[in-house]
Order: sequence, then structure tokens, then C-alpha cells
Amino acid sequence: MELAVIEEEGVRVVEGVPDEPFMSRVDDVNRLVEACLSNKTALALLYAGNLTRAFFDLSSGEAGTVLQKLRTYRVRLAVVCPPGSVRFSTRFGEMLAEERLRPHFGVFETRRDAREWLRRPTVSPPGDGGR
Repeated sequence: MELAVIEEEGVRVVEGVPDEPFMSRVDDVNRLVEACLSNKTALALLYAGNLTRAFFDLSSGEAGTVLQKLRTYRVRLAVVCPPGSVRFSTRFGEMLAEERLRPHFGVFETRRDAREWLRRPTVSPPGDGGR
């Protein structure tokens, strides 16, 4: 699967194709980072079906590895995950609640909600050094 670069309302986002596999392994996050850097954006929108099978099971470590790589390159990721499409592990749900306090990663029911979140400017907390 190839990623698309979609610009809407002046916001450029690297976007996956719904229901098509993209990350078959964790190292595929490098392709996402590369696409963002090549297209001069720090915004990515993927769909649940684009992620590794174990991404939503926090005990696998896959979500942590992917999200850490994206943070290193300051890429924000929104994932479209309609209700009932994926089962989150208990710990993933806890991590997601914590992530809602930060501007780096979010899970949304619709593409529209994901795009809206990505459009919002981020503000670093005091003492964060702009990270």
C-alpha cells in the first residue's frame, strides 16, 4: 500500500488507505516517517487496518515502539478506528486516556474527527523545550 498526501484546508497530511495493510511489522514506521519528511509534513493519518495486528495490545510493545519513533521525529499520528472495529487491550485503553493529555497521538471514530484534531496547533507544556 502506498500512502497518499492529502491537503485539505491548507493542512497537508500523509494518509493511509482504509482497510489496506501498511505496517506488517513495527519497522514499517520508518516508511511513514520517511513519507512525512519527504512531503514536508509532521502529520499522519492511518486507519486501524493500516497498523500491525498487535498494535492495540499494549503488552506486545508494538504501539510503544511506533509511537516513540514518531515522537523522535515529531510526527503526530491520528488513527481512525470506528467503534467495534478493533478490540483494545485494557492497558492500551489506559495509555490512550493518558495520550489524550498530549498532542502526539489520538484515536478517532471518523476521518473527519481525526483531520480536525490534526488541524489544531500544538502547544508545548511549559518547560517541555518545544517537544
